[in-house]
Amino acid sequence: MRWLDHREPMPEALRGAIIALGNFDGFHLGHQAVAGEAIAWAHAEGRPSIIATFDPHPVTFFKPDVAPFKLTTLEQRQELYLAASATAMLVFHFDAELAGTSAEDFIAQILIDRFGAHGVVTGGDFTFGKGARGNVDMLRSLGGELGLESRVVDAVSENGEVVSSSRIRAALREGDPQEAARLLTRPFAIRGIVEHGDKRGRTIGYPTANLGVENYLRPKYGIYAVTGRILATGEVLQGAANIGIRPQFEPPKELLEPYFFDFKGDLYGQEIEVAFHHFLRGEAKFDSLDALIEQMDRDCAEARRLLSAQ
Repeated sequence: MRWLDHREPMPEALRGAIIALGNFDGFHLGHQAVAGEAIAWAHAEGRPSIIATFDPHPVTFFKPDVAPFKLTTLEQRQELYLAASATAMLVFHFDAELAGTSAEDFIAQILIDRFGAHGVVTGGDFTFGKGARGNVDMLRSLGGELGLESRVVDAVSENGEVVSSSRIRAALREGDPQEAARLLTRPFAIRGIVEHGDKRGRTIGYPTANLGVENYLRPKYGIYAVTGRILATGEVLQGAANIGIRPQFEPPKELLEPYFFDFKGDLYGQEIEVAFHHFLRGEAKFDSLDALIEQMDRDCAEARRLLSAQ
């Protein structure tokens, strides 16, 4: 799949494309509906289909001190867009120049002149341009005058509520990864490179693969039943993981620490993705290492049971 930069000219073969416009961080049910409409439209007319995204998220640009809230990395998004059958991913690098671009220039100079877009698909609440002045009505009116077609996809609702990234983030912060997975259509997953740690897990019979959480949203701290995927080989592992600050040990350090059942290999330096399936309990400090080990035994037994039932 092609990875495009909005600051660069559009390759000639991709001009005339149908572009799904939005942030699409989580690529949840609502995002999938917008992208699906763009891809179906493109296929019907024999055109390329492009799914756009913004990096960094505009909220991060305007509020750099905001707590991490990303649901996916660009690499994860690219894989999701490819699985949806899009031709390419277009990354809008959100900086001062893009933030200062008027809505009119965004349509005329970027979408039409630079990209040569034939059509765009958005959700009804999509805004763009300096001061977020642009909206779907402007796309329809000004874009239409300039030869750019546009379609709007209604919000997707589940149980009477609109599916949104905010709902997914709230579910994860509340320790409900199953609700998040239902809205995402897949488990929330953190990807990273396995780091060397203090190796305390080895001393108590639970060697873990340590990952930094970086800019991902922090789900509720605690113990989860998880699966891990080794990106280089595709091997999928089952396990239990702690995400948090490890109150049993000093000094506190925020980490994701999965322990994979029956795995004897070396994961240091490898990129893995850890998917959150079930929340087991919150973080806790125990009176002794023996008490901690006994609880970890129970956690792993419960994680095995839950994962085997999937």
